[in-house]
Amino acid sequence: MTQSTTLPVTKGIDINQVQYKTLTIEGQEIFYREAGSPDKPTLLLLHGYPTSSLMFRNLMIALGEKYHLVAPDYPGFGNSSMPLVDEFEYTFDHMADIVDQFIVAKGLEKYSIYLMDYGAPVGYRIAARHPEKVQALLVQNGNAYEEGLSPFWEPIKAFWADPENEEKRKVVASMLSLEGTKWQYLTGVRDTSRISPDTWVHDQSKLDRPGNADIQMAMFYSYRTNLGRYPEWHNYFRTYQPPTLITWGGNDEIFPASGAKAYLKDLPNAELHILDTGHFALEEDGTKIAALIDRFLIANNIA
Repeated sequence: MTQSTTLPVTKGIDINQVQYKTLTIEGQEIFYREAGSPDKPTLLLLHGYPTSSLMFRNLMIALGEKYHLVAPDYPGFGNSSMPLVDEFEYTFDHMADIVDQFIVAKGLEKYSIYLMDYGAPVGYRIAARHPEKVQALLVQNGNAYEEGLSPFWEPIKAFWADPENEEKRKVVASMLSLEGTKWQYLTGVRDTSRISPDTWVHDQSKLDRPGNADIQMAMFYSYRTNLGRYPEWHNYFRTYQPPTLITWGGNDEIFPASGAKAYLKDLPNAELHILDTGHFALEEDGTKIAALIDRFLIANNIA
């Protein structure tokens, strides 16, 4: 259910207290951002497409005084290694394996997971494997239900059905353009003047690297496997009832608010907030989301 929006003021950290590190997993350099003391409750931040841990830059500053925040970049994204498609298996199963190994390498024994976009299917694979380690789910425009797949997905579903069809591939590949990336950031926001162009310019610079388009097409194709996992994740929700906070950009045309509300079928005690913004809700409502997370974790004795 939706709770009151009277929020506490969180005390942040200085930007210079965020650290930028790498770990080697399966021979790949996995870049990650880290803030806060490891003695504090850990928040594992899993990013979406086409971004990276950069999307959590402000959240880490806002919550770094009270929490330990760790945000890795997947291979092929952000500042992590970018092996070509014939050198690395770009699937959601493999991304989850990489993040799982990263968690072990970092020595994270208990954590809450922030799940956004691609971070949801990566994170839910991990949560279903290790339910005893997950203290809470912090869901932001991260889908796990058929109800959450908007008409945006129809060309992608056509591509799944016939991946060698050049016309269908071209339609999906067009999403990798600057206009496609900018559209994700600006669609559904209240005030486009408050969304920094640095976001889509940075993301696009990574998409435009030679070989990255093939990586993203492989990930688009692999996304079909997530739908088959939905029953497994729903069973995880029902069985373990992890404390769940849902902060969802309600004007998202990729994952609409119906996907947020669907969680309540299996997690009836989840705290749901539909925000008047778009897909990348942290860009416009990051301060509100940070305060909601802090209040939620305090209420669930995790802070």
